Amino acid sequence: MGQDTGNGTEGDTVNEFDLVLPAAVDVREVGMRDGLQLEAPLPLADKLTMLEALVATGVHRIEVTSFVSPRAVPALADADQLAAELSRWPEVHWSALVANPRGAVRAVDAGIADLEYVVSAADGHSRANAGRSTAEAVAAVGEIAGTAHAAGGTLEVIIATAWDCPFDGRTPIPRTVDVARAAVTAGADQLCLGDTIGTTTPLRVVQLLDAVRRACPGVPVGVHFHDTRGTGQANALAAVQAGVTQLDASVGGLGGCPFAPGASGNIATEELVYMLEESGVRTGLDLDAVLRAAAVTEKVVGHDLPSSLHRAGGRSVPRGTPDAVR
Repeated sequence: MGQDTGNGTEGDTVNEFDLVLPAAVDVREVGMRDGLQLEAPLPLADKLTMLEALVATGVHRIEVTSFVSPRAVPALADADQLAAELSRWPEVHWSALVANPRGAVRAVDAGIADLEYVVSAADGHSRANAGRSTAEAVAAVGEIAGTAHAAGGTLEVIIATAWDCPFDGRTPIPRTVDVARAAVTAGADQLCLGDTIGTTTPLRVVQLLDAVRRACPGVPVGVHFHDTRGTGQANALAAVQAGVTQLDASVGGLGGCPFAPGASGNIATEELVYMLEESGVRTGLDLDAVLRAAAVTEKVVGHDLPSSLHRAGGRSVPRGTPDAVR
């Protein structure tokens, strides 16, 4: 996949305005984990209905659940039972979030070896979210990576509050860079920068990406944006222009963080797909199917979803025309 080098490279999309974008990106659907973690617990059958609709979109990567304390996140208490059902969709790459080494062992035992582990760059959020300092959270990376690698999997460290913290304010770039460097040194295979409370803006996105990639050359870096202040899609486009090809999104914009006051859901999968496909960037997802999945999700959670595109619907353009939206 092309990287933004300031001039076109093979595999990039370049238009007459010299806007350089990768030819394709990899969208990870996080609605099953990040989206559902604030919801009332759903029956397993409803989760499987939602999951079937998501798989039908053509998405290749799904963060399906989290192996954390059921007391902390009761909506995901059925992680083991849900994991046992995933073999019916062998074409999907499944991953799960863990909060500590015990969760990593649980996930691997349940059959999910590709793990995500959250480290908050800000101490205030780290203590609220995980009950430990940032340094203490970083110290567990090596053990969790070892568990994933021994099972043939990978570890992605998601750096929460990479830009801002609801308790500590703005996160200095060197602070986030130090966390990224320490995580990679301890065994993380890739990184993801999280705008946990949805406060960052495009210029800040590019500045932090540049700093992290300079500190961790060759390590894949993805992004995870919340749309709390309506800048999520703009931030996603800025990241893609900067060469990022791994992005998280949640069907219907569902979600939020239980330990970040005021945070709303992730950028909506259908809105990200619409924006990128209309810009000539392939996502591999069928927009009509994503909109159907949003409708299914809205029905199972029992309340309206925030996605503007879900409410408006896709553009009605005859199939086969140059402007057709899929």
